[in-house]
Amino acid sequence: MRPLFSILIVSLNPGEKLKRTLGSVLRQYFEDYEVIVKDGVSTDGSLSFIEGLSEEKRSRIRIVSRPDQGIYDAMNQAAGEAVGKYVYFLNCGDVFYGKDVLFQMAKLIEENPSRQGVYYGNIYERRTRQVVASNPRLDAFGCYRNVPCHQACFYDRRLLLVHPFETAYRVRADYEQFLWCFFQKELKGRIQFTYGDILIADYEGGGFSETKENRELSAREHKEIVARYMTRGQIRRYQALLWLTLAPLRTRLARSGRTAGIYNRMKKLLYRRR
Repeated sequence: MRPLFSILIVSLNPGEKLKRTLGSVLRQYFEDYEVIVKDGVSTDGSLSFIEGLSEEKRSRIRIVSRPDQGIYDAMNQAAGEAVGKYVYFLNCGDVFYGKDVLFQMAKLIEENPSRQGVYYGNIYERRTRQVVASNPRLDAFGCYRNVPCHQACFYDRRLLLVHPFETAYRVRADYEQFLWCFFQKELKGRIQFTYGDILIADYEGGGFSETKENRELSAREHKEIVARYMTRGQIRRYQALLWLTLAPLRTRLARSGRTAGIYNRMKKLLYRRR
């Protein structure tokens, strides 16, 4: 029987991180899900603990072990193997915030049905020890500025089959895919974005796209991607708005452990008043 959710974990020599991440999935008390571990042929023995799990737990897990060309290629391969209606990517090192995350998401989907939907919530950022709220009412400016990270999003699987992650982008392919969903042409009007005030993931942070040496690459990819989906007039207007609203300062506040809490509480309050 087709599960509601496919939880997709990509790994390459993750050590104990895979065990923690997978454990948080197997503790969910909503049980209509499958787990796919897309492994890039690890050599550190990190998959061996799965053999020691109970038969009931092992029956939920499919291991797909083959080479890939990086994280986004691995994510595409995992999505291609999935059979659930909705897919969710949980990186090694990240964990579900609580045991009821899938139950809450299933309830959100049931109460807000759509033919093709993206359902999303909030994350807890371990690095700053703060809740990072997503924008509950997305618009083009919100997409230019920032979108919910993929650890906050459950996608209708068909969206990732129609438009997979573009592996030419090394750090922003998930951003490009999200913008395609928002601005898509072929399926215009058929994709519904639904927000739930749900803490989905305890996000480790400090990933590949956040390293100092990759921030310049991230900025270049952002510039190229928005040019594909937004007009020059839009982009100039949004750049001016970011400058007027002190975006660089706000970014520093959000990244600092000392100020992130105040910043994120203010951001969530502003979202609620919109």
